[in-house]
Amino acid sequence: IYGMHWIQDVDNVYGFGNSPGKCEAGPADQGPSYINTFQRGPQESVWETVTQPTCDSFTYGGRNGYLDLFTGDASYAKQWKFTNAPDADARAVQAAYWASEWAKEQGKGGEVAASVAKAAKMGDYLRYAMYDKYFKKVGGCVGETACPAGSGKNSSHYLLSWYYAWGGATDASAGWAWRIGSSFSHSGYQNPMAAWALSSYADLKPASATGQQDWNTGLKRQVEFYRWLQSAEGAIAGGATNSWQGRYAQPPAGTPTFYGMYYDEAPVYHDPPSNQWFGFQAWSMERVAEYYHQTGDSAAKAVLDKWVAWALSKTTVNPDGTYRIPSTLQWSGKPDTWNAAAPGANTGLHVTVADYTNDVGVAAAYAKTLSYYAAKSGNAAARTTAKALLDGMWDHHRDALGIAVPETRADYSRFDDPVYIPSGWTGTMPNGDAINGSSTFASIRSFYEDDPAWSKVEAYLNGGAVPTFTYHRFWAQADIALALGSYADLFE
Repeated sequence: IYGMHWIQDVDNVYGFGNSPGKCEAGPADQGPSYINTFQRGPQESVWETVTQPTCDSFTYGGRNGYLDLFTGDASYAKQWKFTNAPDADARAVQAAYWASEWAKEQGKGGEVAASVAKAAKMGDYLRYAMYDKYFKKVGGCVGETACPAGSGKNSSHYLLSWYYAWGGATDASAGWAWRIGSSFSHSGYQNPMAAWALSSYADLKPASATGQQDWNTGLKRQVEFYRWLQSAEGAIAGGATNSWQGRYAQPPAGTPTFYGMYYDEAPVYHDPPSNQWFGFQAWSMERVAEYYHQTGDSAAKAVLDKWVAWALSKTTVNPDGTYRIPSTLQWSGKPDTWNAAAPGANTGLHVTVADYTNDVGVAAAYAKTLSYYAAKSGNAAARTTAKALLDGMWDHHRDALGIAVPETRADYSRFDDPVYIPSGWTGTMPNGDAINGSSTFASIRSFYEDDPAWSKVEAYLNGGAVPTFTYHRFWAQADIALALGSYADLFE
């Protein structure tokens, strides 16, 4: 499989030592180390996870490593397992497109050709994200045994799902391996810009016989998906699943469908609901705006016209340049069942903004969305607001390290959250932290106590003030740089 595993412990703080080509080399290994976290369904918050290695040779954890924390099998084999985050691979393809275009403008296309070819290869494999988890037929899939196995490509929903995953035995003579897709598709993960590049851009043509065709189908399906999920106000709702409750259960009567998949208000996780963060709106619509800018697709423009009008109506830029954008969204109602020939108006699907933020990473992604949309559509308000957000961040939130805002973290009370461990199960983390029925998020991550700012969290857990931190997150700094560059490229 040529795809990216979704998460790395970049300094091997957990100590598994699963750097490329190694299996549980231990705390002394110089990272990055591949890890896994979520494993136990939609209610499992990050605060309730047990971090595990991607290669489990039973060196750490319990007698079966970490495997029997999650399943009740009679016996276990030492094994490796990787999971892909499709939105990340698609973003890499999106970046490769621009790298290719900008390099060729300078007569230096050959300098990035090898990287662009790798992106095309990764896009080929990324089609695993288009398939039902167990490759069952898409549409009306009810009953674990009754739901039919797929044939040809009828187990493909042609959307970017939440993940695809693969693994196998560490014993090369064991003769088994596995590969799965995902039945859940979230609006925030879609990327029509990448789908268009993989279907239409020569430098990113996949090597497979049907790669371009599949991505062309996926491109149209993604744009339809946004239209199906667009609320009466303009924001984009959660998503859809081919496997109700993750087990092909019978959905409630009247559940709307999209090519047979069931509307899911908060796909994949519920703590917090996966549909409430405005950042998913900004990230996802930015890709739509880039695609619209490059192609002029009227279907994409129709989605953007309504979304931008809603987003601008919920954005405040003050006379001093400070700003407020949406943060937490709340949803009610459902979309109409999808009819490609005559899409419904979704008059029963509504969004409200529960609170607002000046978060710089989200504001940057939002500004980039407005910039690409304005450059193609000529919308003056979108351009003016994009510039105001970028100027506001630069003027008010710049420091010696980058651009960031203070965050008051009441959710850090959850450092004390209990972590469910099956009765009688005991084990240890690589650093010796005990894993048992008394474990909490913090107790199996004692390395946090070595952080210079831990005392602020500890005081809060002991009844003190809510702590405030200023984080310079890499993704946010990258989005800010890209937003500034995009605005300059488009307008200056």
